[in-house]
Amino acid sequence: MPGASSLNAVTPPSHAAAAAPSPWVARWLPGARAGGRVLDFACGSGRHTRFAADLGFSVLAVDRDPAALSSLQGTGVCLLQEDLEGGRWSFAAERFDAVICTNYLYRPRLGLLCGLLQPGGMLLYETFAIGNARYGRPSNPAYLLRRGELAASLQRAGLHLLAFEDGFAARPGPARIQRAVALCPPFEPQDLPLV
Repeated sequence: MPGASSLNAVTPPSHAAAAAPSPWVARWLPGARAGGRVLDFACGSGRHTRFAADLGFSVLAVDRDPAALSSLQGTGVCLLQEDLEGGRWSFAAERFDAVICTNYLYRPRLGLLCGLLQPGGMLLYETFAIGNARYGRPSNPAYLLRRGELAASLQRAGLHLLAFEDGFAARPGPARIQRAVALCPPFEPQDLPLV
């Protein structure tokens, strides 16, 4: 579809690596409100859906690919197949304690994702950045974050940037990425001590 920006890893990870959550998500998600609601947006294979469910969160996994969602049948999470880039925004009345989005970029809905957080809610975002073409796909600049773009976008949306990284990642395959954790005010800083 035009404008689609679902992104694949540069090199396909092994089955075990594909099932493992991103170290970024694994580091920060446990700091979200215990037992809260989590949205795994563009969930793909469901590695973060499973991780969040294992931590005791109530999870809504959303993807446009019915095959990806079918792999999550029977896991006890809510599943929703939806066109993530077109049509109506089904989540307008929803609020989550955490929203996870990795390896996916669709700029027109980034602000809407930020608006799904309830006060104290956490956005965990990680995707590819300009310079990734050197390592493989994605290589189209339309689907790659510009320098500092993720941090600036989250701050414009009114979130408090807790952590941001922009650089090279060697695993699961070499890639240029940006990743951020941001909180929806108001929140208590002592509830999320730095590691």
